[in-house]
Amino acid sequence: MHAYVHALPKVELHLHLVGSAPLDAVRELALRHPDGGVPTDSDELARYYEFTDFTHFITVYGKVSRLVRTGTDITTLLVGIARDLAASNAHYAEVTITAFDHLNNGMDPAELSEALTEGRKRALAEHSVVLAWIFDIPAGLERAKDERTVDWVLAHMPEGTVAFGVGGQEAGMPRASFRRSFDRAREAGLHSVPHAGETVGPEEIWAAVRELGAERIGHGVSAVQDRDLLRHLAHEGIPLEVCPTSNLRTRAVLDIAQHPLPLLLEAGVPVTLATDDPGMFHTDLDREYLLCHEQFGLSRGELADIARTGVRSAFCGPELKADLLARISAVERSGG
Repeated sequence: MHAYVHALPKVELHLHLVGSAPLDAVRELALRHPDGGVPTDSDELARYYEFTDFTHFITVYGKVSRLVRTGTDITTLLVGIARDLAASNAHYAEVTITAFDHLNNGMDPAELSEALTEGRKRALAEHSVVLAWIFDIPAGLERAKDERTVDWVLAHMPEGTVAFGVGGQEAGMPRASFRRSFDRAREAGLHSVPHAGETVGPEEIWAAVRELGAERIGHGVSAVQDRDLLRHLAHEGIPLEVCPTSNLRTRAVLDIAQHPLPLLLEAGVPVTLATDDPGMFHTDLDREYLLCHEQFGLSRGELADIARTGVRSAFCGPELKADLLARISAVERSGG
């Protein structure tokens, strides 16, 4: 099964830039910027990534994000992400970039755009991985009235930009309050991919769909609490980007045996598998697929179907989609 899972060509649709950095890269940044308050000892840094709840995770994420201060930092992280994706036989990824954080750190707006462009070129040249960008509002930091993220995106629009999102805190941060930014992004041709229903109830998933025009939902696991919502997601073909290990590490889900993924599949909801913040959660795409086999009993054919859902839900070009779908079918026929 390990060989079969690895052989499946994959896409990664829920992946945050900063959270993807391996511990050694974060330690290097912490040494470079000792004023950031992030541990520089390897063992202490590993303990730093043991999260007590979602709010604690967001706090740690914010501190690590503040270590990313230059375009070189951005490019280095992207090349590392591409290396790790290739190691899981992933060929395409939509990386979430929280531009607000990097601009707040003092990075020049043009430098951020140039670094993303350079990182994308190197990812393809060095690791044969195509990277695309989702720019997200960090709810809890950027208020609804502050449209700095969408202003930057519309002014710079780096090559590979495909979508607009919102992440961060959900409690007290209603998704509908970000509607103006999403309207502007959608008018510019960007897809809508907000996080919703990770740590709060299904009402925020409804808001993401109705108010933000969501075409995919980040996480969305609380959808299992609302049968009407499940039917709507299944009927409209709105995929959920499910990240099982992330849900456990942030304690959004307390027990893997109670994870909603099997119920989502049973309801006919399109599900993709993703890692979210693999550097912080010590996972990769192969591990997420194996977890679904070992914990939920998903068969080889069901895992191949999830890989297909990921490809079909991606915002890449039709030629890449067709190639990946054909390769998934070939692996399924051969048994790995």
